Amino acid sequence: MSEVEEFEELRPLLFSIAYRILGSVSEAEDAVQETWLRFDGSPTRPTSTKAFLSAVVTRISIDVLRSARVRREAYVGPWFPEPLLNDPYEDPQRSVELADSVSMAALLLLERLSPLERAVFLMREVFAFEFADVAEAVGRSEPACRQLLVRARRHMEAGRPRFEADRQERRELATRFFDALKNGDVGGLQDLLAADVQLVGDGGGKAPQLSKAVRGSESVARVLGKGFHLLFRVDATVEPQEINGQPGAIFRDRDGKVITVLALDVLDGQVQTIRSVTNPDKLGHLGPVADAWAIDREVRQARRRRTS
Repeated sequence: MSEVEEFEELRPLLFSIAYRILGSVSEAEDAVQETWLRFDGSPTRPTSTKAFLSAVVTRISIDVLRSARVRREAYVGPWFPEPLLNDPYEDPQRSVELADSVSMAALLLLERLSPLERAVFLMREVFAFEFADVAEAVGRSEPACRQLLVRARRHMEAGRPRFEADRQERRELATRFFDALKNGDVGGLQDLLAADVQLVGDGGGKAPQLSKAVRGSESVARVLGKGFHLLFRVDATVEPQEINGQPGAIFRDRDGKVITVLALDVLDGQVQTIRSVTNPDKLGHLGPVADAWAIDREVRQARRRRTS
């Protein structure tokens, strides 16, 4: 097998590692590309290509994450990961760990960890690397990595997200949710929401967003029902999708451009959390992005016509 073939075979794994560390599709793709450049430029072939490439992409991602955290301190409003439609890496023996670790709730929980803790936790707990490989990747001794893992587990276990286990039930609930949303059915929405549901938005100051989180089934249903019903009146469409392994949808304007993404956390037959991503910088990998400010103006005009 040639170097190119070896690399392409491992590309899905490398992207999955980088995305979970960085929470960014574009930055993960850049990290994978930089990994290839270093592999291609290496004068020797490693004993284990998988271990070598995984270590390289992990080190690159840690460096990027450290600088990204400085930028996030000045981020406007809540920060969410870039929505991911499909995780390219599959491992039947790790399917539960992989699915749980890519959810928005889990990625936000990982944000509580230091870059090293995050990398160690992902490599060991999610991707099942040996401690020797983990130590090589993060540049620490095996005992130090074990201590990092203990601290990371403690943080993760304290807030580990729970989701509806039955995928079919999640899909059915999501279908009812988005049907009610499209019809502006506030009562129907409220029936699907947990009493303490939260609606949180990430616009990054570059698109219209909620000024603060909306809490409670009645308030969330009212905000969603009224806002999205008007969005559909200006010819928006909804495209149900799995977002980071959980039910969700992409909303597009009349020209098919992406307006926003909604991701739902579902547990016990109810929607527990709704996250919207409207920051255009986080949507470009899903297709051409709409002018959210222009859409907002059009929605406001539709509201005025409706009430006049």
